[in-house]
Amino acid sequence: MDTTPTLRIDKGKSRAQDAESTEHTPLLASTSTSHSSSRDTSIEHPQAPRRLYSRLLSVFLISLSVCVLVLVLVAIIAYSYGSHASQMPPEELLQRALVVQGPDRVEVISASRTEGVLLLVSGRVGLDVGNVIKVKRNAEDSYFEALWKSLGRWGIRRLDRITTTLSSIQVSPTVHPGDVLATITPAPFELPLTADPPAKDLSWLTPVKIPVRIQPTEDVPALLRFVRESWQLGYVSVQATVAQATVHGGGLQGAGWRSLFAVSHTNIHPVINLKSGWVNSLQHVQEAQPPIVPPVPGLPPPGNNNPLPRFSDLVTLQSFEIQSANDTIHLEANATVVNPIPWDLQFVSPSVPFMIALPSPNSLSVSVAAVHSHPFSLTHPNISLTVSGNVVPLAQNASGALSVFISEYISGRDADIQIMTPLLPGLVVNTTFPAPHPKPEILQNVTISDMRIKPFGTTMVASGTVHALVVLPRGINVGVNASRVFPDVLVFDGPVPSPDGNDTSGGEGNSPPTQPMPDPLPPHAFAHIIPEDWLPAECIAVEAPEGSGSTVAVSAHIIDVPLEVLPGREREFSNFVSKVIFGTQGALAGVQGVAAVAARVNGLPFANGRDGEMELTGLPFQGSVRIGKKSVLSGLD
Repeated sequence: MDTTPTLRIDKGKSRAQDAESTEHTPLLASTSTSHSSSRDTSIEHPQAPRRLYSRLLSVFLISLSVCVLVLVLVAIIAYSYGSHASQMPPEELLQRALVVQGPDRVEVISASRTEGVLLLVSGRVGLDVGNVIKVKRNAEDSYFEALWKSLGRWGIRRLDRITTTLSSIQVSPTVHPGDVLATITPAPFELPLTADPPAKDLSWLTPVKIPVRIQPTEDVPALLRFVRESWQLGYVSVQATVAQATVHGGGLQGAGWRSLFAVSHTNIHPVINLKSGWVNSLQHVQEAQPPIVPPVPGLPPPGNNNPLPRFSDLVTLQSFEIQSANDTIHLEANATVVNPIPWDLQFVSPSVPFMIALPSPNSLSVSVAAVHSHPFSLTHPNISLTVSGNVVPLAQNASGALSVFISEYISGRDADIQIMTPLLPGLVVNTTFPAPHPKPEILQNVTISDMRIKPFGTTMVASGTVHALVVLPRGINVGVNASRVFPDVLVFDGPVPSPDGNDTSGGEGNSPPTQPMPDPLPPHAFAHIIPEDWLPAECIAVEAPEGSGSTVAVSAHIIDVPLEVLPGREREFSNFVSKVIFGTQGALAGVQGVAAVAARVNGLPFANGRDGEMELTGLPFQGSVRIGKKSVLSGLD
């Protein structure tokens, strides 16, 4: 029997043999066992990430479900409140939610005929949304009602504000909705939201500044009718027509989730009653009894069908200055205007242009000056206003209208003027330029030197030199050059018994003005001297008396002007001649009458050249002259 050991190869069963290793097993075998254990661990490790991913997925799904649930709940709440608000007409929303205090300040940025008036309106505004969607606190609310309202108030606070974009707004009287008074174009603006404001405290309102462009109507009769009827009725009521209003959540620059809340309305017709103190709020604007127009100090109260005050009742001229400067006529005036706004309002106005015209009896009105107001602000009770400008180039027919205006003014009568502005074409304000009181004495120190009386055929004629000072009223400081005069003189035996003269209205062109003889004749008057035509005059500037305007000394020669003895006054004339011939110092003759002066004003711009001539008529004067024996006897030679 072969006992030789046989080498046995056992493939795939070394793992079982390794399990039988003892402490005498070589180290290589132990190393092999270590590698095997490590490999088994690496095979089991991928199960841990799977459990982590599963947990994260569960958390995500749960969070998503919660978020969706919250969003659904918020959507339900928002829809509930939003549907409640959206069912209200826009007019009711404005009435119940919009609260306005002011305006506190109005600044006029620009004004033009084509683009209207651009204003920057400052005020305080807020939206009481809680009043609309009914989420205000109430002590009688149940637990669930209080919780529901608190969610609504929280949503309002989260939304915070809305942005409103309005189309052009047409403003018209409530009683005449077809008369458009103005078109207002506001810029988009923000309105802050409030959930539960205090009942009687307006400190929760937010200050705002809103640019507003106003284009007044060119239908001047409709505008005047509205003003006149509002004053007669005693209240002002207008309605605004908004073609479209778009509102979205968030501010002007906001583009987040708040902007998703958007709504549009068309054909909105809110009614606004303007009342004293302006707008405490727009709540309850549709009252049964409209608020009254506030009374204006010093004027009849509005209402009771009282007529609208005249322009001259509202404006009082304080001072003026007319002067020749830089080859033109410069004008400046200070006036006070009754402030019709009863509350304190900061108002800043830029320069506003005006045209001054004079009515002409034979043609259309004549434009004479272009002026502008200086920037001004509102003060109580009156507004101080300064205007300045220049005389415009005058038309050919302006001389007559200007002469009538000045003659009326210096005769102590208010002169008619017209005021217009290019901002409201077609609007003509007819008013008067107040005359000075007492009536100014234009012709002063009238005397006749070297007077001679002599017979000429069947009549008597007089010769001499008339001297006078032409003293313009205070404030008129222009260069004057009198070129012609036309005196109409009554001669008295002795001093003139009365200082009152007779005014006259002068003619136009080169026709000398005339006046009827006074009836009855003044005592001691015995003769009438009137030339057949204008008398050439010489003029030099002299120092003006204190408190007066420009002053010039004028002289004109009378040569053989008829001296007409007044009817029934032959005896007075004979007595006067006797005093002259037999008296040692002659006789004192009083002179009284009315004169006209044709003068050129330095810088007065006429269309055909400067320094045009105008006539001042109806200038009363009186003076005296001593006639000696030689004055009569020399005429008999």
